[in-house]
Amino acid sequence: MVGISSGTKRKHVDYKLSRYACYLIVQNLEQIKRKESWLYINKLKNYNKSVFENIKHKDDYGNEYWLARELSKALEYKDWRNFKRIIDKAVTSANNSVSGKEDWVVEVNKPIKTGKGKVELIKDYKLSRYMCYLIVQNADPSKKIVALGQTYFAVQTRKQELTEKEYSSLTEDEKRFYQRSLTRKGNYSLNIAAKNAGIKNFDKFHNAGYKGLYNGETAGDIAKRKKLGYREDILDNMGSEELAANLFRITQAEAKLKRENITGESNANDAHYIVGKNVREAIKKNGGTMPENLPTPKKSLKQLEKEKNVNNKIICK
Repeated sequence: MVGISSGTKRKHVDYKLSRYACYLIVQNLEQIKRKESWLYINKLKNYNKSVFENIKHKDDYGNEYWLARELSKALEYKDWRNFKRIIDKAVTSANNSVSGKEDWVVEVNKPIKTGKGKVELIKDYKLSRYMCYLIVQNADPSKKIVALGQTYFAVQTRKQELTEKEYSSLTEDEKRFYQRSLTRKGNYSLNIAAKNAGIKNFDKFHNAGYKGLYNGETAGDIAKRKKLGYREDILDNMGSEELAANLFRITQAEAKLKRENITGESNANDAHYIVGKNVREAIKKNGGTMPENLPTPKKSLKQLEKEKNVNNKIICK
């Protein structure tokens, strides 16, 4: 140990260190840094869990949703226009996950008070848990809260699986909403597997599965039989039993593509057709009703959603 002068009246203590002593000091510093990092991460995890739960809403059917403007603040986006671009990217990702276009976000008018005390309506969006998941996937990954949000929505989405007892207590329309949510997520995963297998014509790929399950009918044929309007989604116009049959087709098709490492459009289309046909044969073997003979609900899920939104607006007034 030596005493050194800094050129002023004050004296400082310094030390001569060997290479080994420097090594030990650095090791201890790394341990301290790691400890501090874990404390910070745990703090953020607690913040993450509560911040997304605190802004969660539920509709009359018990479905969870988040409001875009509240989510933007939670993800630390100061400029709404920048966050709107993230929403648009998420919608594009969602549209690429299914064969037809869907209304992924529900536009709502939100009343706010201006600085002068006047009430004005601003545009906001109702987002499902799945849409929030896609949004955080497309958000700025350099933000720690975004990274934690990605984990939160991924884990919580898996937790939405209902028990058999809970499912049986639902109304038919509630079962339809639940099954439709699962088919939407399933199609997203299936399309990723199909893309990895080399699929480029997704309409043809999905029709192959429908043909197998519906005894040769394509999505267009099903829509025509159900007397649906232009661009109406056939899955939104199915009962819970028919949706469940399609969900089984979707999950098994994805599993087959991955398990057998299928490549090439023709092979992938054939695989989807075979899976659809096998599901149909299983229904027949168990004495079930063929999917084309199941009744079409009087109202589509989108109609039910719109009616629910209208009722909510009336209640708010």
